[in-house]
Parts: sequence; structure tokens; C-alpha cells
Amino acid sequence: MPSAAEIAWLIPLLPLLGAAITGLGLIGFNRTLNQLRKPVSIGLISCLGASAVLSYAVLLEQLGGSPTVEHLFVWASAGSFVLPMGYVVDPLAAVMLSLVTTIAMLVMVYSHGYMAHDKGYVRFFTYLALFSSSMLGLIVSPNLLEIYVFWELVGMCSYLLVGFWYDREGAAHAAQKAFVVNRVGDFGLLLGILGLFWATGSFDFQGIADGLAAATSVGTVPGWAALTLCLLVFMGPMAKSAQFPLHVWLPDAMEGPTPISALIHAATMVAAGVFLVARLEPLYSQFPSVGLVIAVVGTITCFLGASIALTQMDLKKGLAYSTVSQLGYMMLAMGCGAPVAGMFHLVTHAFFKAMLFLGSGSVIHAMEDVVGHQPILAQDMRLMGGLRKKMPITAFTFLIGCVAISGIPPLAGFWSKDEILGQAFSAFPILWFVGFLTAGMTAFYMFRLYFLTFEGTFRGEDKALQQQLLRAAGESIDEEEEPHSSGVLHESPWSMTYPLIVLAVPSVLIGLLGTPWNSLFGALLNPEEAIEMAQNFSWRGFLPLASASVAISSLGITLAIFAYYLKRIDLGIQVAERFKSINSFLIRKWYLDDINEKIFVQGSRKLAREVLEVDAKVVDGVVNLTGLLTLGSGEGLKYFETGRAQFYALVVFGGVIALVALFGVLGNPPPV
Repeated sequence: MPSAAEIAWLIPLLPLLGAAITGLGLIGFNRTLNQLRKPVSIGLISCLGASAVLSYAVLLEQLGGSPTVEHLFVWASAGSFVLPMGYVVDPLAAVMLSLVTTIAMLVMVYSHGYMAHDKGYVRFFTYLALFSSSMLGLIVSPNLLEIYVFWELVGMCSYLLVGFWYDREGAAHAAQKAFVVNRVGDFGLLLGILGLFWATGSFDFQGIADGLAAATSVGTVPGWAALTLCLLVFMGPMAKSAQFPLHVWLPDAMEGPTPISALIHAATMVAAGVFLVARLEPLYSQFPSVGLVIAVVGTITCFLGASIALTQMDLKKGLAYSTVSQLGYMMLAMGCGAPVAGMFHLVTHAFFKAMLFLGSGSVIHAMEDVVGHQPILAQDMRLMGGLRKKMPITAFTFLIGCVAISGIPPLAGFWSKDEILGQAFSAFPILWFVGFLTAGMTAFYMFRLYFLTFEGTFRGEDKALQQQLLRAAGESIDEEEEPHSSGVLHESPWSMTYPLIVLAVPSVLIGLLGTPWNSLFGALLNPEEAIEMAQNFSWRGFLPLASASVAISSLGITLAIFAYYLKRIDLGIQVAERFKSINSFLIRKWYLDDINEKIFVQGSRKLAREVLEVDAKVVDGVVNLTGLLTLGSGEGLKYFETGRAQFYALVVFGGVIALVALFGVLGNPPPV
């Protein structure tokens, strides 16, 4: 009987087959298939469930000490060039396979309730299955070229899902923005992959690392060229994992359905960039300057996301900027030469961030019934408040997520974030200090989200406030017609609350797998590093840093309690009014969207207009002139085409006379 690793190729294939069958059914039998919602959802969830079972079996084998399994076949060959494809299963792949299938399956179950009344229900499930399959294929890819293929499939699926409600202008623009920004990063990634193949003759991760080390040591590849290639490859993860300055697409991606937000932010698209950097660790570890660049970019992203989240009133966008910040922590760890710490935070973050996004979807689902299915109003925290009494399960699980991401022990976020800060303190103390401050900001804005949403009094029935928010958003409203309320607040159905409860368990407990004195997670991914960490562990070194981290997080939570729960501090007046320029800077998202609009969007439009002007006046002018000359010459020559021999003889005679006269004038009469 084959081992689970030997049939791991089925893990991405099963959801792909389900998506292909359903997609073909939509093309051929659209109306019939859209009436079979429940069978379609059960079938696709079953395909992903089977992949999850195989993934757990693979993980158990790796925990038992099974060796890495790699199966390759020749995809193309020409002379000495051979392009292998296949799949690889190692501890890193096993962890990611289990994570992605678990989150994706829970998101699918949740989507059954969230998208129950959407006309695109079957199409949505088809996209979900294809998205999951693409990510799973990326995880098991054995080389950079195969990763690039699935990398682009992940990008395509995200475009389809972010723009799922394509009839909404915001969703269409968000999908286009995500597509364009990711193309910038992917162009750099492709150049880097081709350059590394030119330098090393390999697409294999270890082969590239060894080949580039040998090439730089003998001087066939200059050091600056090697650094450039490494940074070009890093452009791909910068875009996919929303690192500064290519992070701008991620918050706008909230225009898609909330289950997609959870899947993108927790375990698929944004995780792909961090995963690729971890895969390339043998390459990046050779160049400390590349690690420094990655660490600096991660730190800037970490602080940027947290600072912008402080001012967000849209519930989903607040969580989106939180994801940007946490991805910065992961990249900081990668740059510090601690990929295990970065991957550990990726895993813990995936569970509590998926729970937070699905919790926000539960809130929005309830709010839509109250504010008349106005997406802008349903996501605005200024219309929420007091939801804990009406939605106790959603509120409790959301609170667990807030505590976990704030880094309060013993929940998951504390262990993974503290490990990153510890590595940063050892490698780059300045970057540690920025990450340390960001931890306090994270605790503040997360509990700000919680208190504005679930505590206090409900503000959703304030019609004047609803109209004010619609006007501020640029929505056209009838002054005499009040926004329509069509329901009452209620807890979400079991299909939406069950995934929240399931995700709450690892959000609390999974961090215990990475305790620094006995890291089971580290022992799986890098046993030597885990042993060294356990041997060098001391409470004297651990407690000061951990206590400082908990203290600043507690300070952030306390400030949020005074400001938004007890309402002893009015931050809107005492801070925002006093520091208007800083407040405006954060509300306008560091003006990065404005800069992109001015330079790239308007700049490209100006260039396009100038090119159009050249096309209209020069290119079209030449073509039109050619046509006019042809038309004019034809009009003139038609009078010479009479068909009479006498006229032609007269023309010939006139030509001879003209030649004689010409040569006479030139003083050179023609010979007789």
C-alpha cells in the first residue's frame, strides 16, 4: 500500500477535478446546475475534505520522521536542457497542506450560509475549489518554474473572487487593482527566475542556491548581479504578501465576499509569498544584505499596516490592514534568518485571522438585514455597537481572536509573535523596537474594533447617521427617503457559527506547539534549530522580552478600554483634532494611493493620450496622405485612359517633343 506522501499528487488534483466538472456544468447546463446548490456544495466540500484527510496523513508521516518524498518526470527536453515537473513532500509542505485544506474547508462550510441567497452560489463554490487547488499545487511544486505556474493561477483565482460581484463598481476596480499590482511583482519574479536559470542552469531550490554560490565564488556571476536576481525574485512575494509599497491592493480586496477575504488573508494568496521566501531560504541565507532588505521591508510594512488600522471605520478594512501588519512580522522573521519563526506566525495567524474575518462576515450578514442590504453601511462600525447580546457566539470568538493577535499569553499569537521579536532583538535591535511598538498598536486597534462592534449601544437604527455616511461615501440618496430597514439583529446560522467555534480552538492552543524550550513545530521544520533553541533557552533572557511585549500589548488594550468601552477619553477630539496632520496622514493611508493615482494612473493616462495624439496626427496623417495621393493621382490619370489610339499617339508625340526640348536646353542634343 502506498504511503500518503506517494499519492500526495491527489491533494491538489481532487478539488481541481471538482471545480472542472462543476465549471463545465455551468457552461453547458447553467440553469439546471444553479438549481442543484446543495449537491454541488456537498460535492466540492467532499473533494476538499478528501484532500484534507490526505494532508493530515502526510503531516502524521512527517511527524513520524518520514523522509522527503520527491517524484519528478521530464516535462520538456531539448538537447542538454531538461525541464522536470512533479511534486515534493517535506515537513514545510506537510504543514502548509494541512493548514490550507483546513481553512479552505471551513470557509466552504461557512460560505454555504453566507452565500445562501446569492445568485452566483455555484460559481462561487467553483472558484473556491479552483483557488484552493491552485494554492495546494503551489505548495507541492518542486522547483521555481512550477511554482510560477501555480503562482499565476492563484493570482487569476483571486481576481475572479475579489471581483465576484462584478456588477459593483468597487469590486470591479478592486479586482483590477489587485491584478495590476500583482503583475508588477510577478514581472520581477519572472525576470528573477529566468536570470537565476541563466546563472545556475537550474530551477530547483537547492540547485539554484548551490549553483549561484559556485558562480559567485569563481566570478562568473558578479556579486551585484546575484543580489539583483535575489531581489527580483523577492518582488513576487512583495506583491503577493502585500509588502510595502506593493501592499495597496490588499485592503481594496475587501470588496469581494467575506469568505474570500478570510481565505486570502489566512491561508492562500498572502501566505504564498511568505512560503516562497521560506522555500528560498538556502538562497537568501548566502546574502546577508538581501536578508536586511527583506527585514526592513517587513518592518516598514508591519508599522504601516498597524498605523493605518488605527483610523479605519470599515470593519473589514481594519482587519485587512491588520493582516498587512502581521505579514510584515512574518517577513521581518524571514529577513532575520528565522524562517521557522516566520512560518510559525503564519500558521497561528491563519487560524485567528480566519476566525476574525469570518466573524466580521457574521456581523455584516446580520447588519445587512438591518440597514437594508447597503454594503457601505453594513461594514461601518459607526453603525454597530451592542452586538454581543444579540450575537454571543460571534462576539466571543471575535474576542478570542483579538486577544490572540494582541499577543496575550497563553493564546497562539503570543508565542509566535514573541519568537519573531526575540529573533529581531538579536539580529536588528532597531527593527525590534519598531516591531515592539507595533505590538502595542495592534492590541489597541483590535480592541477598538471589538468595542465599537460588540459593546455599548446599537447605533444602526440612526437614520440621520446612515444618510450622512452614504453622502460621505458619494452615494446618491433621496433626501425624502430614509434608508430602509428590513430586519432585526440575530445570530448567524450554524453553518456560519460552527467554523468560528472550530477555529477558536487552535487560536487558543496551537501556540503551545512552539514554546521556545520545547518547540515541536521547530522540531518538525528544522530539528537542529529546535535543539539549539532548547539548549540556549534561559528564563533570564526570555522573561524580560516577553514581559515587555505583554506589557505594551496590555497598555494598548487598556487605552482601548478607556477610550471605547468606558469612554473616559474621546480620542476623536483629544487626539485627532489636536494632531490633524497626522490623523489626515493615516486616514489617507500615508497618501500612497494618492501617489499611485497621480504618478502611475494619471501618468499612464497622460502618456496614453500623447500616444493617441501621435497616432491620430502622425500615423493616421501618413496613412490619410497616402490615400489622398492615390485618390488624386487616380483622378488625374483616368483622363489619360480614353481607349483611343489617336490620343495615345498624340501623347507619345508630345513626349518626344518634350524630350528634344529638354536636351536642347541642357546643351546636349540627342544623337541623330
